[in-house]
Amino acid sequence: MQGKKNYQEKLFLSFQLSDHVPVDNFYRRLKEVLDFSFLYESTSEYYGTEGQKSIDPVVFMKLMLVGYFENITSDRKIVAISRLRLDILYFINYDLDEELPWHSTLSRTRQLYGNHIFTEMFKRVLKQCIDLGMISGRRQAIDGFYVKANASLSNLVEKEILNDADVYSKELDTQEQVPEQAQEKEHPLTLVHPTSGQEPAEVKPEKPPGNDTHYCPNDPDARLSVKQGKAMALNYLGQVSVDTATHMITHIQAFTADKRDSECLSAMLVRTKANLQENELQLQEIVADSGYSSANALKALEANRIEGYIPNRAQFNYDREGFTYNAEEDYYECTQGIKVKHTGTYLTAGYWMKNYYAKGKQCAECPIKDKCIGYKPTRKRVLIKETAEKSYYDKMHLRMQSRKAKRLLKIRQSTVEPVIGTLVNYLGIKKVNVKGLDQANKCLTMAAIAYNLKKMLKHKSQTMEKKAAKATLWLKTVETSLVKAIIHTGFVIHIKLRQTQFLFLSN
Repeated sequence: MQGKKNYQEKLFLSFQLSDHVPVDNFYRRLKEVLDFSFLYESTSEYYGTEGQKSIDPVVFMKLMLVGYFENITSDRKIVAISRLRLDILYFINYDLDEELPWHSTLSRTRQLYGNHIFTEMFKRVLKQCIDLGMISGRRQAIDGFYVKANASLSNLVEKEILNDADVYSKELDTQEQVPEQAQEKEHPLTLVHPTSGQEPAEVKPEKPPGNDTHYCPNDPDARLSVKQGKAMALNYLGQVSVDTATHMITHIQAFTADKRDSECLSAMLVRTKANLQENELQLQEIVADSGYSSANALKALEANRIEGYIPNRAQFNYDREGFTYNAEEDYYECTQGIKVKHTGTYLTAGYWMKNYYAKGKQCAECPIKDKCIGYKPTRKRVLIKETAEKSYYDKMHLRMQSRKAKRLLKIRQSTVEPVIGTLVNYLGIKKVNVKGLDQANKCLTMAAIAYNLKKMLKHKSQTMEKKAAKATLWLKTVETSLVKAIIHTGFVIHIKLRQTQFLFLSN
């Protein structure tokens, strides 16, 4: 017989969220391990003693996490999806008939809280992971990635260069005093169109937009940047430090996109080292790609007593074929005994370089000058360009020739790059929905918290499974041992009974 479902809403209904959210649900398990009660004290400075009550700080942070867990960057969508999900309502301690906060409250509260609130949350979650033994801290891999800013290229405005007000006013005064005839003499030539007889409009060559000439007024911290194979966009530069042993994030930070990776390494070292030292872990090694190679970066590694594994840039030359370097007197000597001495130091593209010249007469009479790597007929002498911080690059070059260094570079690729892919594609960091560097830092920090929490829950479930498997194995072992003992005991008793019976019959 065919059934037909007739639905009629009940006027009264007894309903509890806890009865309808499964025990193994992600948000239910997350609620059991999270303790954000410290937020009440940390955020008290942002509230007064009178007026309407604000959104609960714990509820706000949990809704922010929901956005990153669900890969949602819109505050409006976060509230909308939370209304429809029983597990999210249970996670944020809201009942079915309770009205959720308005979406604009989330954005205003995010702007209200300082960066230290989000950083404290990240450190507390990091400590929980360390207490579970999920982070070794000894070796970290660092890499950068672009995050799209909440700004459009169509809103770019050319920067205006204004002189001092007094100078500008004086120029206006002088122009007013110049007679009309003199002004005409200044421009005696005019271009006239051959057919129309009208003067053509002044055509200025269009310059491609750049960070030096243009900016976005909607988000002045956003910078133009280009990734290989992609179009130019307004971005932020994210930097992340990942533990190579367990793939956990130990620090994340946003920078302006006009910075190089090497310029961010020093700040990343200090913050990562501090995060680990607060939990009695010692940072010993850093692994990164050649984008982090610079004199200042290598100096920062030595200053923090950290051993780095960073390939030198392509323009660095460790060995000059046909030349021997004398470090004490700072000169090169070729196979013919000609000294190429240091003549000057200059700055180019942010790097200090040194020039080494040989005397022209010596090179002109050299029999192998055509084969010399530094000789050119136009100069008629040898010129060698070398970085001013050669000693730092030499140490790194020798270190990178070891087997350990080659192995660590492969580990870096399989460690930090998948983490960045997860953040960008699954945790809402492809584009930030905020404006300003401080706000971008908050978004990256919350995404890192969400990533670590997911890893922590997975680790706890795996640990419980392993414990259950060990307990099952132990029970099987004990059961087998008991059976063997019973069989052995029964066999011994049987033998003794047979011996007693034999002796009795003999007597």
